[in-house]
Amino acid sequence: MSIKAILFDLDDTLLWDDRSVKEAFQATCKYASQQTGVDADLLEEAVRREARQLYESYETFPFTKMIGINPFEGLWANFTEGNDENFRKLQQLAPQYRTQSWTNGLLACRMENSQLGYELGEMFAAERRNRPIVYEETFQVLDELKGKYKLLLLTNGSPDLQNEKIAAVPTLASYFNHIVISGNHGKGKPSGSIFKHALELLDITAGEGLMVGDKLTTDIIGSNSIGMPSVWINRHHVNRNDDIIPKFEISNLQQLFAIIDPN
Repeated sequence: MSIKAILFDLDDTLLWDDRSVKEAFQATCKYASQQTGVDADLLEEAVRREARQLYESYETFPFTKMIGINPFEGLWANFTEGNDENFRKLQQLAPQYRTQSWTNGLLACRMENSQLGYELGEMFAAERRNRPIVYEETFQVLDELKGKYKLLLLTNGSPDLQNEKIAAVPTLASYFNHIVISGNHGKGKPSGSIFKHALELLDITAGEGLMVGDKLTTDIIGSNSIGMPSVWINRHHVNRNDDIIPKFEISNLQQLFAIIDPN
């Protein structure tokens, strides 16, 4: 392959977002348990479920689904950036969404305490902000690629939140020629339009790029749709069916080098 540019997803590709969210839930639910005796694991399960249901009940849900903003990002995002009017609606909803998700979670555990729900909602947001976790090999790989290939970060999400995640990891942004956030573009992965926009920024053809991401349903199917070679990073060795087939599959970013420079 004659690869000129590599496109990276952000969450759970370069940053370990799942772990950050999990640890924030654990810290917050542990505090709730210490205060009330509620089972921490049951509370986490309840809040995750209640947050998802509440998130999907809002009129903004079709927009957040299109942009690629998940319910747990909604639990700590402020939605202060982005031109679409839906971001203003989300900005207004965010405080009550945080409080109500945790209050409903407590109720599901047979505990009625809206004040504690508010406290836990604010605490979770702070705990998540304190956990910008990067995969061990992320900077090693970016160091080797920088200067040899054009690099572009292609991430779904709210502009303020994705920018905050990037800023929380010193020097990360400096590796990339371009950073494309779906909330600024107007459509998220897997829409072909955001991938074509990335190609235009990089001034390459689809065959000269390589998309690296962890989600088959966004990163891989989207790049496949425009004819760009795709690399699925499957860190947890998930079994896939043949509905979405990546050109390559790896379990660690270091394995990229065998793909782009097989000799």
